[in-house]
Amino acid sequence: MGPLEGLLIADFSRVLAGPYATMLLADMGASVVKVEGPQGDETRTWMPPVRDDVSTYYLGINRGKRSIALDLRDENDVQLARELARRADVLIENFKPGGLAKYGLDYAEVSATNDKVIYASITGFGAGEGRHVPGYDLMVQAISGLMSLTGDPDGPPYRAGISVFDVMAGNHAVIGILAALRHRDATGQGQLVEVNLLSSALTGLVNHSSAYVAGDVVPFRMGNAHPSVFPYEPLPTADNDLIVAAANDGQFRKLCEVLGLPEVPDDERFARNADRTRNREELRPLLLERLRTKGADEWFDLLVKAGVPCGPINTIDGGFAMAERFGLDPVVEVGGVPTTRHPIRFSETPAVYQLPPPELDEHGEELRTWLKEDLRD
Repeated sequence: MGPLEGLLIADFSRVLAGPYATMLLADMGASVVKVEGPQGDETRTWMPPVRDDVSTYYLGINRGKRSIALDLRDENDVQLARELARRADVLIENFKPGGLAKYGLDYAEVSATNDKVIYASITGFGAGEGRHVPGYDLMVQAISGLMSLTGDPDGPPYRAGISVFDVMAGNHAVIGILAALRHRDATGQGQLVEVNLLSSALTGLVNHSSAYVAGDVVPFRMGNAHPSVFPYEPLPTADNDLIVAAANDGQFRKLCEVLGLPEVPDDERFARNADRTRNREELRPLLLERLRTKGADEWFDLLVKAGVPCGPINTIDGGFAMAERFGLDPVVEVGGVPTTRHPIRFSETPAVYQLPPPELDEHGEELRTWLKEDLRD
């Protein structure tokens, strides 16, 4: 049914990074058991917006799972949780470091009875000196430096429009889990996989991180401009702004040809990317004069046809409409719930969408019966 068919994932995570990771694993065929406290995952209450009185936030990251509500203050439920951990191929959790130890569900205890387990732990700031600092994406956007890069040069710093490092850490957790499973296939050994939001953030800042660690340069926000490439930003047209990303000399020449400026690429001020970046304030008015003669959608069609990267600045509905236009089929319906398609396409083992996001403890009875049978065995 999927490349991860037959794997059992014990999901002790909540909110975003962990549930996003386990949803991706479920899409790839793994069987995911979502363990929730009696009150359920916090995102069940994060509303509006809602669909049929259910938080769309929760719906967006929890398909493909079965839910069991366990109260870890109850010894009987703790025994069931330990049995699930004993049977799991992968356990993923995002408690504060050491938070599961008192229940016998930390890596040392779980691996003692399940030496093949891949135990993935997601924290905000690692299990060392930062172990006691709560891990919220907005905090990490601030602490990592991302907010110092986001916004107008003369304005305040801004957060990204999504919890970007939660999503990034979730993806890193999936990568780590898959790599650890490959190692287990080769050696039979399980292992601990640790991911933290701050490390995900620092690697995710890519060229800005490199500017500091390799060039001793501290970058600051430039609005929508790029520090190393021009044009690579929104430019106004006759109606709306258009992102233009002519990132090399060939693309810039094609841009100028479409705009009716064939002589500009031969001007020594604009011949190479470094020249254009240095002289951006002289080049920008030349481009704007031509772009104002047509609307963003018309320019998009003309420039893309010529091989120039560009795009309109859409709202979310426009993004989905563009994906539909390109034949990406961005929405799948699972049990009557529309949800965003898994981002990876496999030629032989396509993603599977077997279960809609579960209600709290929806599968509790059957899972308790299954786990208790194992306890008796």
